[in-house]
Amino acid sequence: MSNRSLNVAKSMLFWRRLFAVVFSSSLLIPSFGNQPAEAQVTEYCQLSPTVANEKEKLRLSALRGNKDAQKRYQQMLKQHAQEIQQCRSRTWPQTQALWLRLYPCDIQPGVLDKIMDRIVNRGYNQVYLEVFYDGQVLLPAAANPTIWPSVIRTPGAEKVDLLATAIQKGRQRGLKVYAWMFTINFGYTYAQRRDREDAIARNGKGQTSLYVVDNSPQVFIDPYNLQAKRDYYQMVQEVLRRRPDGLLFDYVRYPRQTGSNSVATKVTDLWLYSSATQQALFQRAQNNKGLDLIRRFLGKGYITAGDIAEVDQLYPQEGEPLWQGRTLAPQQKSILTPTDRQPLLQWDLWLLCVAHAMQGIVDFVALATLPVKQQKIPAGVVFFSDGNQTLGQGYDSRLQPWDRFPSSLQWHPMAYGACGNASCIVTQVQRVLSMAQPGTQVIPALAGKWGASISNRPSLEAQMQALRQFSPQLKGVSHFAYSWQYPQDDSDRKFCRNQ
Repeated sequence: MSNRSLNVAKSMLFWRRLFAVVFSSSLLIPSFGNQPAEAQVTEYCQLSPTVANEKEKLRLSALRGNKDAQKRYQQMLKQHAQEIQQCRSRTWPQTQALWLRLYPCDIQPGVLDKIMDRIVNRGYNQVYLEVFYDGQVLLPAAANPTIWPSVIRTPGAEKVDLLATAIQKGRQRGLKVYAWMFTINFGYTYAQRRDREDAIARNGKGQTSLYVVDNSPQVFIDPYNLQAKRDYYQMVQEVLRRRPDGLLFDYVRYPRQTGSNSVATKVTDLWLYSSATQQALFQRAQNNKGLDLIRRFLGKGYITAGDIAEVDQLYPQEGEPLWQGRTLAPQQKSILTPTDRQPLLQWDLWLLCVAHAMQGIVDFVALATLPVKQQKIPAGVVFFSDGNQTLGQGYDSRLQPWDRFPSSLQWHPMAYGACGNASCIVTQVQRVLSMAQPGTQVIPALAGKWGASISNRPSLEAQMQALRQFSPQLKGVSHFAYSWQYPQDDSDRKFCRNQ
């Protein structure tokens, strides 16, 4: 092993210690007549096109007021729910979920029924419904006490509760409906409020995330900020009032940057320069020397031998500078001169700052998931499998410490590898499984379409076949997204076409 590799390995070991301290089957389908018709489905419990078309005709007829069609449609929904449940119980994966975003136009009669029917027809038994994204929340405008505007701001629709309705219609079809929420990304509307300026994350270059991401609706907050915690906690409680089957927390990280900025190599790259994060960092000091050096390091981005000598003179009664997680090896205690101590102290300060930034994400997730756990429903975290990597002596700029999330949460790694086949996707999932504690429920999210390659990724069938090797450790898989499978319908609904 080279000296550089040895140093990296040592630094990783030190950082981990520091972080720990600091913190195939068939379904019986009813026909229009009295006798049930047997319809073949795929190995993923998908209903046949013939059966799906029959159900759609019944839905449309029922929508027009045909009482007999309404009755038969409801019977069909119930039977499909039972049969999908039976099929999934004996077919891998036992959980197959789809990510879904709704639009204001979806309040039109029959639209949600059509969407949920399509999801069931494809063999899904769960749906992850987006309820907080781009700085807006899927709550009725007339019953939205949060700081964010409602997704539905259509005049006359102030009392329409699309979230509650979607949960009800999903369950009617045997679907479990999870609420899917952005987390550290509070959205542009939050940044527009002058009374929330202190809650926005800042780096040492005087930037907020508005300056470093291509997607302008993204605004990342300071996870240590008390006001941001209160705002988010209130929203989680409002979502829970609609009784979803679980909550998933996305964007549990800092902004993704590009080019050379994609690797954080110096303290000014880190999102440590908002007041709450800084105060929490200073509180990690365990003596005056430690506090003084943390302040100097944060202010200049480095410390010098002169800084160390000056701090020694200011606090002669103290020994070595100390902060949470810093332990001194015997050889360090024998190093007397400031010049000799400077590289070690500067490296230890760098590791402290990285761990502090990551701990903010871990603590925020703990707060957000608390009311979910109190209701005894599942909570999960959504993350990139490579978001927690060390790169040389730097770190992935997202600083996404997913390997520090508790095993009591569902882990939803976004296995979005795009290498033309499933090999890179398998590698991503394999990495997560290798780092998960026993008992952790890992549910990879795959991006793609059924029956076709897209965006340099193979079909969902090919991806699923590749992941099946990890059964029974993997019992669930999700697919991103409804909009990829039905792009025309998604576009029409987004812009209220053909409604």
